[in-house]
Amino acid sequence: MRPLIIVTLIIAALALLKIYVWDKKEATALPQRGGGQGQSRSSGALPVNVYVAGEIAMDNTIYSSGTIIPNEEVELRCEISGRLVNLNINEGKYVQKGQLIAKLNDQDLRAQLKKIEFEEQLADQIEARQRKLLDIDAISKEEYDLAMNRVNTLGADRELLEVQLEKTEVRAPFSGYIGFKNISEGAYITPSQSIATLVQSNPVKIDFAIPEKYTSDISVGQEVVFKVDGTADQFSAKVIAIDPKVDEDLRTLRLRALANNGLGLLRPGMFVRVDVPLGSRQSIMIPTEAVVPVLKGKIVYLYKKGKATETPIKTGLRNDRSIQVLEGMEVGDTVIVSSLMSVKSDLPVRVEQVVILQAAP
Repeated sequence: MRPLIIVTLIIAALALLKIYVWDKKEATALPQRGGGQGQSRSSGALPVNVYVAGEIAMDNTIYSSGTIIPNEEVELRCEISGRLVNLNINEGKYVQKGQLIAKLNDQDLRAQLKKIEFEEQLADQIEARQRKLLDIDAISKEEYDLAMNRVNTLGADRELLEVQLEKTEVRAPFSGYIGFKNISEGAYITPSQSIATLVQSNPVKIDFAIPEKYTSDISVGQEVVFKVDGTADQFSAKVIAIDPKVDEDLRTLRLRALANNGLGLLRPGMFVRVDVPLGSRQSIMIPTEAVVPVLKGKIVYLYKKGKATETPIKTGLRNDRSIQVLEGMEVGDTVIVSSLMSVKSDLPVRVEQVVILQAAP
């Protein structure tokens, strides 16, 4: 009987505890929860940093890469076939214009030239005698013309042999540095064989390309600056030619500039980084991190009436800190620059800090 009474008392105590303790706590907790939700709605806006867009002076500079090429370059070859009897090449050394580089065997041509000279002497004597006879009408005009024709023919033959003799010599067409020789003295060479390469490296030319949309901003005579690996020096060059045709595959325009190389620091074949200044202009610049790439282009989130508004934009030049906005924004627009992984269109946001765009060094 006692266990039954104890169980009954425990059940009654639990019932009283529920009525006077738990139900009271729940009753007092309900308005607290309701009040908490209202507070959450009022403070649930996403804190973000913003930047107020304004026009700033921007140095419009195109960055490109290019290659140094020699001012003049030629592969030295002979014009006729023959045995090489003299090779005057100091590899890597400077040679003057007109300096003899290679000489082919010309003994047969010189023998023919000597024979022609003897025949010319005899023909001149015959022509002189025929002229005297013609003066006294001892011979006909036709006989004299034949003698004179013999003189002229031998003179033409001699000139031809002299041209052939000149072709046995290979001379430097301009001053420059000669490269490694590709053949040795005593070899039989033909016009298809390269003897060596001659390079003129002062001045040097810089070949580079820019996007086609800047075609109207560049002109012959404009100065550019460039750098090369291995030295901290900055060099200048002047645009001397613009390719009349745009590359259809890359949509770029090729340019060629000329740079002084009096110190010999620039060597053909070097890679260069070219800066092409296009002047200064007022542009809307925003922090680079504010731009979000999407499938159809680029967007930014603007702060409008306490909400984030997705806005497509078109961008232009950029540097390590900022990017130019060509379309989609106006001066005074407030762009969100933080928490972009969480921002969505029409999401409530609150401004936590206004950032200042620092100028690039």
